Amino acid sequence: MKPEADQILYRSAEPLQLEIAPQLRTGYAQGTVSLVAVLNIMAAQEYERGAEIRKLENDDMRALFRQLAPFAADAELRTRLEAAAATRDASLAISALDAANADLRKLLIALQAHIEDLEGDEARAAERRIWTVLRAAANRRLITLPAF
Repeated sequence: MKPEADQILYRSAEPLQLEIAPQLRTGYAQGTVSLVAVLNIMAAQEYERGAEIRKLENDDMRALFRQLAPFAADAELRTRLEAAAATRDASLAISALDAANADLRKLLIALQAHIEDLEGDEARAAERRIWTVLRAAANRRLITLPAF
């Protein structure tokens, strides 16, 4: 498709924000138009990088599970971690990546809760690895508002 969806959304946001919103009286209408402009920007960024973000997050969680599975004191959790670490994304469709991401995040929460109950330097190091993955995921999902 030419132009791409992200370009269409950005080009739609600019006149909404710079031309239409300022001409409206302050209040609901102006706020709504400005919100639609911001939503267009967010959708444009999601279009461009959405699959990559989810793929990287899923890969990071699987790598983390491979690293930390041996430290899981709970055998059932260790088995789940090893199984999840061996999975791969079958599709780059956002819906498929989101489904895998949701399952991996549930397991990450279980792992984090388990690690927090453990004592010692290895447990604290594992916590730091988890927070590193979470921080990287949050940083990838930051929305940048352009200066029109």
